[in-house]
Amino acid sequence: MTGLLRSGHHSNTSPAQPSSIHSIEENGQEGSIGNSNPLQSEKIPDSEQNEKKGIFSSPWTPRRIAFFSILGFLGLAIIALVIALPIVLTRHHHNDTFVPTGTAHEDPSYHIEENHPVWAVHDFPDPGLIQHNGTWYAFGTNPKKNDPDTIHVPVATSTNFVNWTLHEDYDAMPTVGEWQKKVNTWAPDLIQRDDGKFVLYYAGQSKNYTPHHCIGAAVSEATDPMGPYTPLNKSLACPHKYGGAINPSPFKDKDGKLYIVYKGDGNSVGSGGYCGNSKEPRKPVPIFLQELESNGITTTGDPAIILDINDTDGPLVEAPNLIHINGTYFLFFSSHCFTSLGYNVKYAHSKSIKGPYKRAVRPLLQTEDWGLEAPGGATISPDGTKIVFHANCGGWRCMYAAAIDIRSKNDTIIMSSLTIEVFGSSNSTNSTSTSTKT
Repeated sequence: MTGLLRSGHHSNTSPAQPSSIHSIEENGQEGSIGNSNPLQSEKIPDSEQNEKKGIFSSPWTPRRIAFFSILGFLGLAIIALVIALPIVLTRHHHNDTFVPTGTAHEDPSYHIEENHPVWAVHDFPDPGLIQHNGTWYAFGTNPKKNDPDTIHVPVATSTNFVNWTLHEDYDAMPTVGEWQKKVNTWAPDLIQRDDGKFVLYYAGQSKNYTPHHCIGAAVSEATDPMGPYTPLNKSLACPHKYGGAINPSPFKDKDGKLYIVYKGDGNSVGSGGYCGNSKEPRKPVPIFLQELESNGITTTGDPAIILDINDTDGPLVEAPNLIHINGTYFLFFSSHCFTSLGYNVKYAHSKSIKGPYKRAVRPLLQTEDWGLEAPGGATISPDGTKIVFHANCGGWRCMYAAAIDIRSKNDTIIMSSLTIEVFGSSNSTNSTSTSTKT
């Protein structure tokens, strides 16, 4: 979020200064006062006249007026820049100072170029992910803020997880629910239920709780993940105590039960400061776990808080995603402001779906990893081998694709080389065959 400074141009030639009152009269220049000039009537000596003539004593010709107007404009512009630039920089980075975490004893995999994530789709934040019939589908945050005519849910696809195609002008959810506005549909993700249809979850801006968001759900008309999807006319979750909710992500457990995890948007009603919640006391920003019935659109029981912010998270945690690998639940999430370099992809693990979750020391991805800037908003494939996320890309947030390796012996996760084929092994969920460099 940047500011612009406009500057004017002016001539280096100053307006001509008259050598005497007579020269003004003879040339007929604007500002001549003829014989009524008091300097003539009082016959003040030339030396005194020169002493009394200052910068503003010469005639104000149009050219002179323009010259000083430009000088005044430039002066005001410089003052405005001095005042505004620190504000702009503060808003852009939100005073969220970036300090790399856990790099002193990090895994050597972070220094292997083959593990570099692949740039996938331009302007595609908060990607959700699903695979169906050999094709990968990613769903992203709508591309234009506060625009009721923009696409609500854009879609990109890939058959190899390396090369992605954005389906331009296609909207997976052409209409919105009666409870929400037509703008600012965020962070969609989906799951397939037992009848073959898909349920799309997203954050929509509420009509009755503006400007806050609530969790919505939509069901596919057929058994195609491309949709189109028909939204429910009632939100699925909207805890006003926590500023509403955003970033839903579905999860199917080994026993077949369906859940969604989502963020209670506490920083939207926070104590102030950057991202709305950097001043003490900071408001809770919980990650909720909500069980669903088999239809994927009916909640059962009360939501449970499975994670909240701590001192390493800045003002918030968000973008939760849950998987279950070899008896361990892995909860992925982001912390800090998405506009700051501190934004990242973290993870925690637990033997119980409701926790407690133990955080990893090092984020899975953070600024400076392979030159990335502010990676976050990640979704992981259910088998724990692949990941999509967004990172800054020249004023935008672009989607990247990568591979990960979950080490079951100590519940740590590292980045791995992205391959066309992925095979399981006893010690890792991802062993590589033919790597793909970018």
